[in-house]
Amino acid sequence: MFVLFGLGRWKHRIIRPLYGEWSLSMLWRYCMNLRVLGVVYAVLCVVCPGLLEASAVSAVQKVSSAGVADPATQQRMAHRPRLQGKTVIGKPYDLAAHRGKWVLVNVWATWCEPCLKEMPELSALYRRRRDVEVVGLAYEDSTPEEILTFLRSHPVAYPIILVDVSNPPKDFAVPRGLPMSYLIAPDGTVAKQFLGSITARDVEGVIGTMGKAG
Repeated sequence: MFVLFGLGRWKHRIIRPLYGEWSLSMLWRYCMNLRVLGVVYAVLCVVCPGLLEASAVSAVQKVSSAGVADPATQQRMAHRPRLQGKTVIGKPYDLAAHRGKWVLVNVWATWCEPCLKEMPELSALYRRRRDVEVVGLAYEDSTPEEILTFLRSHPVAYPIILVDVSNPPKDFAVPRGLPMSYLIAPDGTVAKQFLGSITARDVEGVIGTMGKAG
């Protein structure tokens, strides 16, 4: 368009012999339409910036639906939380050593009634499925001996790690409430986060859904 305007009166001597009067007229209309569209776009940028932003978001969503992972999914897939420590019976624990299996990281406390309610469910899940591991994080100011005493009256089949509440695991958020659980996929990413008491069926439902999607 700028070239056409720059030619001025010479456009008739150069373009008309090459492409004819009709082509010159159509090219001129096309350039003028571009000029009008540019003015309209500039006005929209000033008057309705939100509308253009919404259009951009819609375009991104369309790209996501075409097979490119949306930002939330990309962030989840990139995050592989680390968890290392010792269980209350003194055995070392490393979350990364369980790659290839589903791992349920369950944050709980001895004073939390919903936590106690789900413990038998999680123990049953741990015993029943060889592809699922469970680890409990006791989130309270206590000692390993006190937790062991508690577990004698509330036994579980899976390992328990006592969390230092003043220095909790950096890759897991401070719980907004208890119990809070993270389902870690076999590739080490966070597949699902649960807030509140859960059942074995809840966990298996997510595993089944993600297994089909994969």
